[in-house]
Amino acid sequence: AVNEWVKRGVLLNFGLRETTGRTYGDVTYHDVLPLRDTEDLGGRGTRNTPDGTVIRRGGYLGNDCIMMSPSFVNVGARVGDGTLVDSCDVVGSCAQIGRGVKLGANTLIGGVLEPIEDAPVIVEDGVSLGAGCRVTSGFVVGENSIVGENTLLTPRIPVYDLVEEEILYGHLPAERRAFQRMVESSVGDHDLFEGGAYKPAVVATDVEDDTLDATRREEALRE
Repeated sequence: AVNEWVKRGVLLNFGLRETTGRTYGDVTYHDVLPLRDTEDLGGRGTRNTPDGTVIRRGGYLGNDCIMMSPSFVNVGARVGDGTLVDSCDVVGSCAQIGRGVKLGANTLIGGVLEPIEDAPVIVEDGVSLGAGCRVTSGFVVGENSIVGENTLLTPRIPVYDLVEEEILYGHLPAERRAFQRMVESSVGDHDLFEGGAYKPAVVATDVEDDTLDATRREEALRE
C-alpha cells in the first residue's frame, strides 16, 4: 500500500528547504537534501558499485540488493529485497519497487515530482523490466511480469491483454509477457501522414516457459 501523506511530505519538504552546498567524499554538490548514509548496506548484503550510485536521503534499499553505477534512487522511493538496479537506471521519487525485481540497464521509473503525479509508480514482486523500459505516471506493473526492452508503460498508452481479451489503462496484470507494438492512429487518414500514422501500444500475453527459463538463468548469475 502507498502512504499518501509520505508523498505530501516529500513535496512540502522541497518547498521549505533551501539549496545549500554539501560535500560527499571529495565531491561538492548543491541540493536541498543530503545523500543517504550507506554504511548499513554491507551488513545487509546489499552492494552499490563506486563512482556513480546515488541514494538520496529518504530513499530505501532492502537487503541483498545490487545497485550498479551509474544509477539513482530518489527521495521516498522504496526498493525491495534482492532487487537489481542496473547501470543508468533512475528510480523516481516515492516509486515502490518490490522484492526480487530486475530493472534492466537504462530503465526509468518515474516519480511524483516534476511533473507532480497523483500516485507513484508501483512495480510488484518478481517483475523483470528489459533494458530501456520507461514506467511513468503511477503505472502499476503486476507481479512476476516480464516486460520486453524499450517498452513504455504509462496510463496514456493502452495495454491489449490477450489473456483476458480486454484493453487496460494504467495497469499490467500479473504474470504477463509484455512488449511494445504500434497500432493505427485516428489521424492516419490526414493528408500530412503519407502511408498512415501509428501510435504506441502494449501487448500482453501469457509468460512462456522459455522466457521464464531465460529469466531464471539471469537470476542465477546474481546469486
